[in-house]
This record gives sequence, C-alpha cells and structure tokens, in this order.
Amino acid sequence: MYVRTVYATGDPARIGETLDALCAEAVEVLTAQPGYRGFGLFADREAGKLIMGSWWNDAEAERASDEALRPRRDALLTPFAQTVTIDHWEAVVYLPSEQLNAGAGFRLTRVDVDPEDIDALIRVFQDTTLPGLRRIRGFSAASLLVDRAHGHAQVGALYVDSETLYSSRGPVAAVRGASMEKVQVVVRGLEEFEAVLLDRQPG
Repeated sequence: MYVRTVYATGDPARIGETLDALCAEAVEVLTAQPGYRGFGLFADREAGKLIMGSWWNDAEAERASDEALRPRRDALLTPFAQTVTIDHWEAVVYLPSEQLNAGAGFRLTRVDVDPEDIDALIRVFQDTTLPGLRRIRGFSAASLLVDRAHGHAQVGALYVDSETLYSSRGPVAAVRGASMEKVQVVVRGLEEFEAVLLDRQPG
C-alpha cells in the first residue's frame, strides 16, 4: 500500500474547528476516490499541529487522489494551518488494529537511513521492533513507511488510550535502542498525538 501524509501547524486556538471540519468530511470525500483503503487524523491540540494519513492500494491511486482532493484539502486547512507539508510513502510493514477507536494515543518516530539500508531497516522492524512493541501493554497497531529514494522512514504506533501511550515511553525507548543496534539510522523526530479519527476500509 501507499500512504500520503499531511502535516500542518498553526494557531492552537483554531485547531478545533479544523478538526471538526475534517471529521465531518474526510472519510466521505476519501471513500469516493478509487483505491482508498483508510485514513487517520491525529492532533496535538496544545501545540497546534495535526497530521493526516490516507492509505491507498497503489502509488497511482495515491497520486491521483492527491490531485483530485488538493483544492478541498487546502480549503479545510486554511482557517488553521500556517505551514503544510505533504509526503508520499510506501507502506512496507503494516500491523492493523483489530479495533480502531478515536481517543487512542499515537506515537510517530521519524528516521533517516541510507537508501541502501532500507531493506535492512525493514527486516529489523519485522524481526525486532514489532515483536518488542507487541509485548507492551496497550499497544494496538503499527506501520513502517519508507521513502526509498531519499532514505526517509517513519514508524507510527497506536495505543489504546493516552494512559498506555504515556506508560509505554520507557519500554518503547528500550525497543528503539535494541533496533538501532542492528541498523544504522538517525532519529529526526519523536512526537505524540491524540487519535481524532480512524477509518479502515474492509478488504
């Protein structure tokens, strides 16, 4: 699968109205696009930032939907967003949740890796990172997204609620350290969000 992420920052006082507008429209608009597979909307209301991820069957569907949806997306984000960054990813590992609920906690880790080491990163994620995460209380789902051309990757992990997200910080740090002993990466960012809206299409 392929994923488009939209990362927006702006005035925290205006994030609520934008989140409400996205919740009202996003899934209906996305579902009308060919190849749509799922959507997640995550927010840090206090800091004034949100991230959206839409999932697609293939790269062609992802790119076509980006063109089709850009005007409406821009209109929905304009009242809040001062900065908007859009990235395109290949979803190389995806462990879905059996039950997706708003109110879950979401942790996003961004890393850089030598493009030649992408496959090694995938193996370490499958053999070390995921098994470690699955032993942590409250862990629900995870994905590894990569940009092979530029050597970028990000790990997203869902926890059943904010309490288990917070309590997982120490155990996850240990898993991260064990993984980094096996593949050379540079950690560029570590952020935590509230899951505002989650949708997964059947199939």
